[in-house]
Amino acid sequence: MTRRGKLLAKARQAPNGLSFAEFETLLKQLGFVFKRQSGSHRVWMSPDGRALPVQSDGTKAKAYQVRQALRLVEPQDG
Repeated sequence: MTRRGKLLAKARQAPNGLSFAEFETLLKQLGFVFKRQSGSHRVWMSPDGRALPVQSDGTKAKAYQVRQALRLVEPQDG
């Protein structure tokens, strides 16, 4: 499994287990582009142009933001 695949699997299985640095690496790998920062809020644009504001929870990524990012790029079932 590639490094990208491992990071994506980790995000899917344990979104609360990602460090903020890993989350930003994952965003880049998924095609998100860093747009701007205002204070602690960093705004990333999805491949289809939707904004995703993120901020760290200390050194960890916030689980709900990891899930939001995955929903923006992965097709939904049903």
